Amino acid sequence: MDAQQFLAELGHIANAPGGIQRLRELILQLAISGKLIEPSPDDQPVTESISQASFLRSEYEAKLGLRGIRPHPPIDAKPFVIPAHWEWTRLEHLALYIQRGKGPKYADRGTTYVVSQKCVQWSRFDLTPARFVTDESLKAYGKERFLKAGDLLWNSTGTGTAGRITIYDQPEDIRAVADSHVTVIRLANFLPRYIWCVIASPWIQSRIEPTHPNSLVSGTTQQVELATGTVRALPIPCPPIDEQARIVAKVDELMALCGKLEELQQQRRILQNALRQSTLQAVAAATSPHELQSTWSRLAANFGELFHTPEDVGELRNLILDLAVHGLLVQQTESDEPIHVWLSRIAHQKAELIKKKLIPKQTAFGEIAEEDYPFTLPKGWAFARLGMITNKIGSGSTPRGGREVYVKEGIPFLRSQNVWNDGLRLDDVACITPDEHARMSSTAVMGNDLLLNITGASLGRCALVPAEFGEANVSQHVTIIRPTDPQIREYLHLCILSSYTQSMIWARQVGMAREGLSKKVLEQFEIPLPPIAEQHRIVNRVAELMHFCDSLESQLRHANELAGRLATAAVSSLTGIAIEQEEDEPMKAPQAELIAPLRLGQAPDIKAQAPLATILARHNGEMNAKDLWQRFGGEIDAFYAQLKLEVCKGWIREPAVAEMRVVEAD
Repeated sequence: MDAQQFLAELGHIANAPGGIQRLRELILQLAISGKLIEPSPDDQPVTESISQASFLRSEYEAKLGLRGIRPHPPIDAKPFVIPAHWEWTRLEHLALYIQRGKGPKYADRGTTYVVSQKCVQWSRFDLTPARFVTDESLKAYGKERFLKAGDLLWNSTGTGTAGRITIYDQPEDIRAVADSHVTVIRLANFLPRYIWCVIASPWIQSRIEPTHPNSLVSGTTQQVELATGTVRALPIPCPPIDEQARIVAKVDELMALCGKLEELQQQRRILQNALRQSTLQAVAAATSPHELQSTWSRLAANFGELFHTPEDVGELRNLILDLAVHGLLVQQTESDEPIHVWLSRIAHQKAELIKKKLIPKQTAFGEIAEEDYPFTLPKGWAFARLGMITNKIGSGSTPRGGREVYVKEGIPFLRSQNVWNDGLRLDDVACITPDEHARMSSTAVMGNDLLLNITGASLGRCALVPAEFGEANVSQHVTIIRPTDPQIREYLHLCILSSYTQSMIWARQVGMAREGLSKKVLEQFEIPLPPIAEQHRIVNRVAELMHFCDSLESQLRHANELAGRLATAAVSSLTGIAIEQEEDEPMKAPQAELIAPLRLGQAPDIKAQAPLATILARHNGEMNAKDLWQRFGGEIDAFYAQLKLEVCKGWIREPAVAEMRVVEAD
């Protein structure tokens, strides 16, 4: 390996998205390609070790009375170039024994453990999940079935578990056998850790996927299986035994350095996040246009240092909305009609609608005294209860018969998964019949309504219904907010999305079994209202700034994708092995899978938007990632973006270093 080239490429590999994991994969690929260390002329030729392994296997089989396995034909096409003093040979020629475990008869207690897929972790062997096999059934187990220290255990079935490999390391007084989902590889005179490097390398792991053109497994994406014959026939690049030991030592050294580098990157990321948050907080704390201009200039001058991933821009979006509802985004104009005049007109209009029985009788609200304002407002603004400026606040209902009455075509029945901050998403919209819609007329949706999710992990998501949307209805998990004056709909929408209102939404939930927002709670929300003309200016300014955020996110996404592609090219250049990339997509490369549990960290402030930490707090402070995602209820990308944010803020503890799970990216 060219050390200068490696050092030249190291920086942008490590700093690319997922770069440390890519670096780990590079180390393994270099190790099994003979490019990690220099050879020694004093090493025993590997051909002698292979011959000795054959003799040891025959001796082992004869001693235990095992039937010999017909060997596979010699390797014709060499998978990739290796040093001239290395040899390609099949795994079966290096092993005493290769066989899947047996399906056991389980017992609550016993003398012998049954090793399952859960015991096989990337970083270690874990005996904790193992169960016991009945002593009576052990009579059917040959001596070869009992695990020995140094055995390689390779998960052979299951999506997400197949391909995982570890080295069995338990003492002799621990008796254990493998179940039928784990393949046992007992080597003759080759180093288990080196063979682990081969099997853990991206060259092997990228093929634990039925759709790969050179797949090692059969089955479907839902259930894969690695056949024992495939394991036996696996080509292995074999260096001399002494060189294997030096390779393993170098791999362990470099993996430890990767861990240190990863830790330093995490610390740097925490500092970067803290700097960005403090800068944004300084902007948010501005109390005058002059102070805002000064702090915003400081923010704009340091965009490159403060924003590194598309997810970081979410905090800037929140800041923009926060400035908007505090009256700091646009200038006030004395010629604007004060909002008090508009509020008087709306009160009279609602009274007339009630008198004509066009809307039901409303809750009486008094004006909010200025000393009770949640924060100071600019001149011409006022706080008003949400119920004062709306004709309707009410959630939907479930059609009689529930899901059974849904039809393929009919009136859209909007559920929480259809309501998103950027609008309605109707790809999976349910439909009900016109008759059912007529029966549910009290929960019919109208153009210019706002729909707000009031339960579950998507609590607080809010969509503005287009003016010409047509007929629709809503479920009980969504509430309709219908402004009395449609002019305020866009401002009211961005106000609901602001951290000010979102903090109220999360803090004022009611109910024990299932948290949510009631009509009585919602209609009491204090809404900061500028004059109508200023509302329009705010909406336009927010739209401009959100477009800027879109561009910034796009630039960061493109930069990260480019960094990933450069890292891929560097890995291919260093290893000499082409790595497949999908057209117009980042490389479909192995990544680290997080299998550590997620635990609650520092409790977020009551005003903070921390849905994941909130869910954890209600479940004893700990859950696995899959369960937390399912309770979150959003798309997987949104879940990981939110998780990343809450980890950065300390609300969720930094997960333990993930055990190295090599999987293919979607």
